[in-house]
Amino acid sequence: MQIATFALGCFWGPEDYFSKLKGVIKTRVGYMGGKKKNPSYYDLGDHTETIKITFDPKIISFEELLKHFWKEHDPTQEQVTQYRSAIFYQNKEQFVLAEKSKKEMEKKLGKEIVTDIEKAGTFYQAEEYHQKYLQKGK
Repeated sequence: MQIATFALGCFWGPEDYFSKLKGVIKTRVGYMGGKKKNPSYYDLGDHTETIKITFDPKIISFEELLKHFWKEHDPTQEQVTQYRSAIFYQNKEQFVLAEKSKKEMEKKLGKEIVTDIEKAGTFYQAEEYHQKYLQKGK
C-alpha cells in the first residue's frame, strides 16, 4: 500500500470522491502543511484541509490519482490557506510525477496553476465528525 496526500479546498467532497475509486483502500481527512502543533477545525493555524489516501498501486497508480486531483477542483484559483490546492508528496517519485503533471496541466489550461507541491509533513487527523462526512448524510 502507498499513501497520497492532497488538498483540494474543503475536504468533505474530495474524500467522498476519492473513497469511491477502485484501488483506494482508505481515506481520512485532516490537516497538513502548517507549523502549529495539534491543529483542530476551530484552531487550524496555518494548516490546510487535506485528504490522506491509502491506495493499492497495483490497482490505481499515483499518476492516475493525480489525474483525478486535477479534475476535481480548479487549481488556478487562489484560496485562503485552509482551502488551498496542494500536493504533499511522500517521496521523490511522487514529487517528480506531481511536478510533471502540474506542467502538463498548465499547458493544457493555458493558465498558471497555483497548486503548491510540498514535502508531506505531519498529518493531523481531523475530528471524527469530519470523517466520511458526506456519507453520513449531513
